[in-house]
Amino acid sequence: MENREIVYIVSDSVGETAELVVKAVATQFNRGYVEIKRQTYVESFEDIEDVLAMAIHGSAIIAYTIVIPTLKEYLDKRAKDIGIHAVDLLNPLMEAFINKFNQQPKYQPKLMRKLDDDYFRKIEAIEFAVKYDDGRDPRGILNADIILIGVSRTSKTPLSMYLAHKRYKVANVPIVPEINPPEELFKMPRNKCVGLIISPDKLNAIRKERLKNLGLKSEANYASFERILEELDYAEKIMKRIGCPIINVSDKAIEETVDYILDILKKERSS
Repeated sequence: MENREIVYIVSDSVGETAELVVKAVATQFNRGYVEIKRQTYVESFEDIEDVLAMAIHGSAIIAYTIVIPTLKEYLDKRAKDIGIHAVDLLNPLMEAFINKFNQQPKYQPKLMRKLDDDYFRKIEAIEFAVKYDDGRDPRGILNADIILIGVSRTSKTPLSMYLAHKRYKVANVPIVPEINPPEELFKMPRNKCVGLIISPDKLNAIRKERLKNLGLKSEANYASFERILEELDYAEKIMKRIGCPIINVSDKAIEETVDYILDILKKERSS
């Protein structure tokens, strides 16, 4: 079996970026036989000295992704002093960005990890919104950041998805006179719930268009004024029973309604 060369990955974060680069380069040499050792979350001169002591003992290469200038300069100087080859994987591209965009970097470690965490929170929120859309499982109410309630066609689903992209876990529940609302609704703090109402005329037009798209007659009970008034009246009674804030979505764009929702909930939670 061939001897493996050793490369120490030194990073002020988890070191994934450096390891990928090292592995890509290693495949071009020695059949890819290289031993990689990670030294992560390096935050002090002492941490660097620990790596240098190991690297000089094994005559290894150091490949690093360190953005804090003082640590980078220290590693460069100490590695040169003791004859260890240390390669900065970020600086050439960092300098190109500085020259191209005429801006200075933040020099903050772990920003990529923060971006990754933010991305996964968004995906989790989107999956939550899909799972608990339209009252499919009332258990979602207990784990939601925001609960939207209202009659059919008050934009509950698109609002839920829009809020999910802002990392909020949203459950939405339709209010129908013939069906008792889930008991979970009345167990949640009022500052987590928002009621959505709409003008009868607007709802009538939306439902007629919906029926038309489905190939059904617009005279169906679903779109009748009598039915709409009954549903809206029942929904408002439920909202008042819960004690949640109410937003009229009649002439509001989705983005505008989301701003209203977040503003109202912020005021509710701070009061």
